[in-house]
Amino acid sequence: MTAVIAPTETRAAWLDGVNPVTRILLALLLSIPLFASIDVVSGLVAIALQLICIPLTGLPLRTVLSRMVLLAAISPIAGLSMLLYAEPEGQIYWSFGVATISEESIRLALAVSLRVIALGLPTILLFGRADPTEVADALAQVARLPSRFVLGVLAGTRMLGLFLDDWRTMGLARRARGVGDHGAIRRFFSMAFVLLVFAVRRGSKLAMAMEARGFGSDIPRTWSRPSRLHARDAVAVLGGVLIMAAALAAAVAAGTFRFIWS
Repeated sequence: MTAVIAPTETRAAWLDGVNPVTRILLALLLSIPLFASIDVVSGLVAIALQLICIPLTGLPLRTVLSRMVLLAAISPIAGLSMLLYAEPEGQIYWSFGVATISEESIRLALAVSLRVIALGLPTILLFGRADPTEVADALAQVARLPSRFVLGVLAGTRMLGLFLDDWRTMGLARRARGVGDHGAIRRFFSMAFVLLVFAVRRGSKLAMAMEARGFGSDIPRTWSRPSRLHARDAVAVLGGVLIMAAALAAAVAAGTFRFIWS
C-alpha cells in the first residue's frame, strides 16, 4: 500500500498581496522616523502597533517571537554605551573614570535598546514570508533596477540554502571522522575557508551558466510573472504612516519627545 500525504497549504495573508517594493518602502517608513527622537514612549508604541499587525503578515506569533530573540540579545549591547558614556544628567548613581550612570543615561539606554527592536521588527514582519523571485520581479519591473543586477542578487540568494546544507554536511563529516569534537574556534575557521572555496567555485559555474543562457544580455528582458502596484499597496503605505505618526504623537503627548540633535 502507498500512503499519500496531502501537501500542506500555506494560508494566504493580507500582506501577500502587497508588492515587495512597497514592503521595502514600508520598512523605511517604519524605521527612519524613529531616528527623529530618542525616547522610550515612541519606541514602545511603535513595537506595540507593529505586533498588533502580526495577523496581517500570516506569520505565527511564535515564529515572530523566536526571530526577535536575536534583536532582544543585541539591544542591551547597543544601550550599554549610552548607559555608561551618555552626558550625565539628573541623579548620579555610579561613576568610575569617564563612565557614569545617571538618571538620564538610564533613560537613554532604555530608549536605544527599544529602538533596536523597533527598527528590526518591520524587517521580520514584512519579509518573513517573502519569495525571493517575487522580490526580484518587483525590483526589476516596478523599481526599474537593472535586470542583470537583480538576477545576480536572486541567484546569490538562492545559493544561501546550499551554503547552509554544505556547512551542515561538513560538520557531520568531521564528526564521523572524529575531528569535530575539539577545537571549536579552529574548526570554525577551517570550515569557513572550505565553504569560501565552495562558494567561489559554485559562483563561477553559476555565472558561466547564466551567461550561456542569456542572462547577461543587454537586450531588454521579458518577465513571466508581471509585478504591479495595486490599491492595497496604498493602504499599506498609509498604515505605515499612521503607525509612525501615532508613535511620535504619543511621545509628544507624554512629554518625552526629544529631537535627536537637541
